[in-house]
Amino acid sequence: MGLFDFIKPKTKDAKDAPIAPILPEQVYKVAEMQLKDIIAPSALSIQPKELNLGTTLVRSYFVISYPRYLNDNWLSPLINLDKVYDVSIHVVPLDTTKVMKDFQRKVAEVESQIMQNQEAGKVRDPSLDVAYKDLEDLRDGLTQSQEKMFEVSLYITIYGEDNKELDKVENEIKGILESKLVFVKPALFQQDQAFLSVLPLQQDKLMIQNKLNTSPLSSFFPFVSFDLSSDKGILYGLNRHNGSLILFDRFSLENYNSITFAKSGSGKSYTTKLEILRTLMFDTEVIIIDPEREYEYLAESVGGRYFNISLTSDHHINPFDLPVPGDDESPSEVLRSNIVNLVGLFRVMLGGLSPEEDAIVDQAITEAYALKDITGDTDFTELDPPLLSDFETVLAGIDGADSLLARLAKYTKGTWSGFINQPSNVDINKKLVCFSIRDMEDELKPVAMYIVTHYIWNAVRKTIKKRLLVVDEAWIMMKNDDTASFLFGLAKRGRKYYLGLATITQDVGDFLRSPYGLPIITNSSIQLLLKQSPSSIDIVQKTFNLTDEEKFLLLESGVGEGIFFAGLKHVAIKVVASYTEDQIITSDPSQLLQIKEMKKELQETKSV
Repeated sequence: MGLFDFIKPKTKDAKDAPIAPILPEQVYKVAEMQLKDIIAPSALSIQPKELNLGTTLVRSYFVISYPRYLNDNWLSPLINLDKVYDVSIHVVPLDTTKVMKDFQRKVAEVESQIMQNQEAGKVRDPSLDVAYKDLEDLRDGLTQSQEKMFEVSLYITIYGEDNKELDKVENEIKGILESKLVFVKPALFQQDQAFLSVLPLQQDKLMIQNKLNTSPLSSFFPFVSFDLSSDKGILYGLNRHNGSLILFDRFSLENYNSITFAKSGSGKSYTTKLEILRTLMFDTEVIIIDPEREYEYLAESVGGRYFNISLTSDHHINPFDLPVPGDDESPSEVLRSNIVNLVGLFRVMLGGLSPEEDAIVDQAITEAYALKDITGDTDFTELDPPLLSDFETVLAGIDGADSLLARLAKYTKGTWSGFINQPSNVDINKKLVCFSIRDMEDELKPVAMYIVTHYIWNAVRKTIKKRLLVVDEAWIMMKNDDTASFLFGLAKRGRKYYLGLATITQDVGDFLRSPYGLPIITNSSIQLLLKQSPSSIDIVQKTFNLTDEEKFLLLESGVGEGIFFAGLKHVAIKVVASYTEDQIITSDPSQLLQIKEMKKELQETKSV
């Protein structure tokens, strides 16, 4: 017996009543009727020109004719139209044998008409010659099985709140199609049949068909919209125009860099954390420079390391650390490059250097390395690098260094001495590593970001792996030419070491005022523009060559919405996350408080 055999009907005497099984088909029909009741509109009114579905007006159209040639992607402008509408395409294959008989007759008719015109001495009709050639070519294709014939119906249904909105959308659609010599007509007095033909019921109630062969029919393929879907990569979001997925792999482009511009509260950190979470699933190491301590919970959730860089922190980075020379590098090249970077660091730390001071600092750094037997002719991979205090000792023995020593004292003896005058004790051998500089004094944040990025760069050069470096609030580094230059160097040289640089900023003005701002943008294959403020939209429009429509789209975008650029393509994007992802990456203070309270309760429960 089946499950439904045990269901008894309601009778007066249940003992004597026979068991009446209910068939599965009957139960299905009951459920089907209930589903119809749920999805059906509250009211329906059929008018000659439109339908009234409750509070929505619906108008349907059919295509009556096509041009002689249909180019690829001719349907793309309609598919990408930012309106509410449905498109339905019905394709019915025809029997080739029957079609060939009709073609024989049609070819004979056209050929006969051409001969009659010639015999009558009439002027040659080019349209007949073209028709004859097309028929012959098509007949050859059908005979050789290179082509097949189909009956094709194309229907369009638009939606609106009133007739004025419907008329506006109708004119827009007609303008798009008629510019390609595709003509449509409204289904007058057949709106109900047309609407049913558009619904995904596989029913063509109108039966307004055109005969097309394989080649032009292939141009109907509806998923040829201007999107950014690929067969590998991560999900960045949804195409706001057509709902398609934006799947992309930054490591498949000419460089692996990206830049994100957005005003505060528009979802830039949320979007970045979502990309990081999904990138980790593809065997990619992620390193983050976090100015606002927004990535701590993410690092904890995925088992990463989180370093708090501050004056009182136990985590230290020695800027004199040297990377291991690569196979294509000599020790002298590595040492020289590191000295150049250190001179840039001292410019930032000491508030600028005169040409004379620049030469003195360069000399002192070289001699400080020499004190530890580190020269361009030695293998220094097993040697301990000097500290800032060693550099100070050397500097004290050089004439004309008094001003430099006075400015350097706060880093070696003053309140800032615990910051960088220590051996490095951080290990970034994890899938995700985050450096927080939130607790660092504002005056020292550019210095901290320079030192951290320099340390990361040395680690990247040591071992080539697929890595993503995220620099949030990059405008902090762009305020100083030396830190901005170093960031630009990472963007240019990162590809050689399989490193992608993700630069994020909310202060567009400060970023673009730097001479390195625009070069960093041009060296970023992926560019993401989220909601912009009115004060910065003009400079964003000029920088990215946006149309006025795209400009207003950025002004009116919601949280997590904007424009996504990848190479030469760009689309309107909406960032979407699953519930689990949202709980890990949220930046909402109320959600973060709830998470902290839950963690506290869990710890108290464990202790009990």
